[in-house]
Amino acid sequence: MIPALIIGRKGSRVKDKNVRPLLGRPLSLYPILAAKHAKSISHVFVSTDCPQIQAIALDEGCTFIERPAFLATNDALAEDAFKHGYEQIVTQAKEPIEFVTLLFANGATITPGIIDEGVRFLREHPDYDSAVSVSKYNMFSALRARRIENDQVKPFVDPALFGDATCDRDSQGDTYFVDCSVFVLRTRCFDYTRGEIPFRWIGKTVHPLHQEGGCDIDFEWQFPVVEHFLRRVGFTETTTPY
Repeated sequence: MIPALIIGRKGSRVKDKNVRPLLGRPLSLYPILAAKHAKSISHVFVSTDCPQIQAIALDEGCTFIERPAFLATNDALAEDAFKHGYEQIVTQAKEPIEFVTLLFANGATITPGIIDEGVRFLREHPDYDSAVSVSKYNMFSALRARRIENDQVKPFVDPALFGDATCDRDSQGDTYFVDCSVFVLRTRCFDYTRGEIPFRWIGKTVHPLHQEGGCDIDFEWQFPVVEHFLRRVGFTETTTPY
């Protein structure tokens, strides 16, 4: 059994983002569709406190998990919502769980193929804890990161750590970000003692699943970015690639 667990809540700093239409479909439908069409996924669970997301999930044949109120606040951590959802899946499972695929309701930059790629890799490499989607964003490297301190712009990390890097954004080497589109992991990762912040659920040995332009939506400007991704993989207002 390889379940997919999708989490999303009603409240958001971007109002109603998880149900906002994107190419004519609610945002949260995209990770559901990707999970449903992945060959390796046997069950799709959706954990939410949002009636609209619940309705979308049930209409797509997913299993609904009621997300408790204390896990549906602005201060609630995704890692706690994931663990709660996983524990609910365990109580319902009628067969052993091989891996778990984690997705966010606001993470539409995902296709069935990358989920299957992660499952395939973990089957072939039992020493790895997880496989996670990453995107290359050299323009957002740690070398370029700054903090505001006493109304002054200061380096976030010591530039000397980057040796001979220059103002060329590629000079420090390629910079990859975990883009929060998909996490495929072994169940042992859910004790959270193997991983490090901010993604304690991915363990220590992590395989990259490369894609371009992946992100979960947390700001208004990301909606057109995600729409570009969706069009590139074959979505339009009237058609789907699978």
